[in-house]
Amino acid sequence: MVMMEVTAIFDIGKTNKKFFLLDSSLKEVYREYIRFDETVDDDGYPCEDLNSLVAWMKNIYKQISSDPQYTVQSLNFSTYGASLVHVDSLGQPVAPFYNYLKPLPEEIKSKFLNKHGGQESFELTTSSPFMGMLNSGLQLYYLKYFKPDLFARIKCSMHFPQYLSSLFSGECVTDYTSLGCHTGLWDMANNRYAKWVTDEKLEQLLCPIVPSDTHYIKDGVRIGVGIHDSSSALIPYYNANQEPFTLISTGTWSICMNLYNNTGLTSSELEADCLNFLNPKGLSVKASRLFLGKHLSNTAKLLSDHYGVDYQSYKSLKKPQDFTSKRVESRQLMFDHSEINPERFGFRNNAAPDFDQFEGYEDAMSQFFDEITDLQITSLKLAIGESEMENIYVDGGFSSSEIFIRFLADKLPAYKVYSSSFPLGSALGAAVAVNHRNLPDGFLEKVYDVKLTPALV
Repeated sequence: MVMMEVTAIFDIGKTNKKFFLLDSSLKEVYREYIRFDETVDDDGYPCEDLNSLVAWMKNIYKQISSDPQYTVQSLNFSTYGASLVHVDSLGQPVAPFYNYLKPLPEEIKSKFLNKHGGQESFELTTSSPFMGMLNSGLQLYYLKYFKPDLFARIKCSMHFPQYLSSLFSGECVTDYTSLGCHTGLWDMANNRYAKWVTDEKLEQLLCPIVPSDTHYIKDGVRIGVGIHDSSSALIPYYNANQEPFTLISTGTWSICMNLYNNTGLTSSELEADCLNFLNPKGLSVKASRLFLGKHLSNTAKLLSDHYGVDYQSYKSLKKPQDFTSKRVESRQLMFDHSEINPERFGFRNNAAPDFDQFEGYEDAMSQFFDEITDLQITSLKLAIGESEMENIYVDGGFSSSEIFIRFLADKLPAYKVYSSSFPLGSALGAAVAVNHRNLPDGFLEKVYDVKLTPALV
């Protein structure tokens, strides 16, 4: 039997944990998905069960490595951001894997802002809104002053993708995309650690910075250093395109990223949850965010319970041909969107929606998609800014939602809206990075069925 040479990718989302094998032409030949129940940290707050995740990863990699069908040539990792793993001198975690949604104690926030120049200075320097634990650098500050005994045991703190990579490569580094993922650690204008980081001597706990396509050879396998998932999703589109574009990378978060807009952030953009990421080479990327995936799943559950339909029904919905919004005023929403703070975009929320005004489940969900696509487009245009472009790509979980894509295309007639029927962007980006590949012309259309959805109205 001829063994197939493959690239192995772990794509670790907040909800779904995925493992892929891609052949030499980067076509998927194997996949495995799994979910884990959360555990709790030392304060009883829910967090990722890191031990179970690592055990699963090591087990599946061992199985594939011993499978006579495959020979693993390369291995890489794509994960969610805003998360640090704190290890001792033996590389063992010494602290819980804190959830980025864990509230930052008010006294820690006040102490930080009073000591380091206030919130506006922090945000303008780091090109990120002040978001508590979602600024993963503040997790280190929190430990230093709130849990000093635990902090004293930390030898180094690794971003999540690099920690997973280190389990297989033995190398401890920091990649640009993880560093530039609203960590609050990086001074974007001066391309160095922010002054507050050096003042607190926290850079001593952070690993050397390397480009995201760095790799090490271990037991004959090329092992990548890992990459932030939303940034990874950009790579295939940038690699395969000559024309400017903005990518909407969807999942728990919906993140719009524009490589062609490297302007600094204004205070109003920061208030609207805009930020700048770092791309794999360390250059700035204008981005805007919505907590859209979580909001959709919560509302879909609410409506499925109310109307007595299967929870998964929303995934197969199509936009009604005769759809007309029931909103009397375009800025007055009919649903409760408080999870994504629509007021920052000038919309008025409805905290107590009346489901009796809808004809049924499909009517209600169509109205909901009408509203979230308005919010998505407002966020998208912040990322686009003054950039001249006409191409919009939708990647990730929402790319397979026909109703979501149709609403977007119809509301953006001046743009070409593309979607992929196979949401593999983050994993594919990690594979391209570790293999230093250039994608041939037509690759996305032929292999991953990236297709244009023309506006109908």
